[in-house]
Amino acid sequence: MKLAYRFVYFSGGFLLGIALLFFILSGKNTSCSYGPESRTLKNISKKERVFSEETMRVLRENQMDTSVVAILLKDGNVLFSESNIKMDSCNQYVIEGKILEKNLKIRVVNCNETATVTTAEVKAE
Repeated sequence: MKLAYRFVYFSGGFLLGIALLFFILSGKNTSCSYGPESRTLKNISKKERVFSEETMRVLRENQMDTSVVAILLKDGNVLFSESNIKMDSCNQYVIEGKILEKNLKIRVVNCNETATVTTAEVKAE
C-alpha cells in the first residue's frame, strides 16, 4: 500500500475518532485538570466553604462578597512556595488572583469535608 493511501486511511480514522469523542463527551461536565494547581483548585472548589470573621471583614471593607472567592478558585493561582502542604490533616494553600481590578490573596485550610478561608488580603493596583 502506498504511503499516500496510508495517510488518507489514518486521517479518516483519526477524524472519525475525534468526532465520536465530541459526540460522546458533549453535554457532560468533563474537565482535564491534571496539573497540581488545577487539581488543588478543583478540590477546594468542590468542598463546603467556611469563612473566618477576619476574611468577611476584609471582603466587606473592599465592597466584595463571598462570590469573589468562587471566582478566585476558578481563575486564581496557587502559590505553593507560600503554602504549607506537608501537614497530616489539613493542608494550607495560598491563592491569589485579580478580582474587580484588585489583587486578592487568600489562605485556605483544606480539610477532608470543608475548606476554611482563614485570611484575605486585598491590594489595589
